[in-house]
Amino acid sequence: MFFGITIEKLLVIGVIAALLVGPERLPRYAESFARMVKKAGEYLRGAKDRMREEVGPEIDELDWRKLDPRQYDPRRIIRDALLDDSPAAPTPAAAPAAVEAAPAPAAAGSAAALLATATAMNAASASGETVPATKGPKVFSSEELPPYDSEAT
Repeated sequence: MFFGITIEKLLVIGVIAALLVGPERLPRYAESFARMVKKAGEYLRGAKDRMREEVGPEIDELDWRKLDPRQYDPRRIIRDALLDDSPAAPTPAAAPAAVEAAPAPAAAGSAAALLATATAMNAASASGETVPATKGPKVFSSEELPPYDSEAT
């Protein structure tokens, strides 16, 4: 069930409630509980009908599992975005001065290498230049930090 309540716990709660209410008032409380459950069901059916009227027939074709927020894993989204195989920009005849070739990191598929590539491409696109596809990513040292992007923070 939900909220950690099982059938056994509900049964114990029902027995305790029956003992507290007593045999004289129990039928009256049971009737009011049944009316409340019936009204809640009618309210939910009415809300479903109103939603179907407002949204239209497309609501039946909607895949609700696709909209479940529990399926989104930020690590997977970032990994997919970094490993996106979008077509590379055409390489210019002369290499731009702002982006210099650097030796490739030891682990070419590592997150640091991907971050360095993305940072170099971001810096080059901010200055209006394109990054050559044949050059490795620019590696920044502790003296030369990557450019600060105020819009990203």
